[in-house]
Amino acid sequence: QVQLVESGGGLVQAGGSLRLSCAASGRTFSSYAVGWFRQAPGKEREFVVAISRNGGNTDSADSVKGRFTISRDNAKNTVFLQMNSLKPEDTAVYYCAVRATSLNSYVPTKLADFSSWGQGTQVTVSS
Repeated sequence: QVQLVESGGGLVQAGGSLRLSCAASGRTFSSYAVGWFRQAPGKEREFVVAISRNGGNTDSADSVKGRFTISRDNAKNTVFLQMNSLKPEDTAVYYCAVRATSLNSYVPTKLADFSSWGQGTQVTVSS
């Protein structure tokens, strides 16, 4: 069972940037596709971005296309979420999650696709 720890959240003004990290335990991190989700107060947890196990494929929600970029460093067991041009509506707790897969190009995007979750990191964007 892989364990995930998110970091990098904080308070930023609209238009600013943040870089989130998701550090994973275990020696088989490259066997997992990784996704980022977010949950705002009173709302459902929603998909943000995801990346395939080898980093060659990504997918993202329309609301963050062109602003958020996901990347990974399998040697360091870490996935990054670069968030630019932040908006107040991006305010939420951000979670990373993993899905074991044997397919290099598979990019899961549904909540139920993922088996392990981190505890989340708060991102607050002020207007």
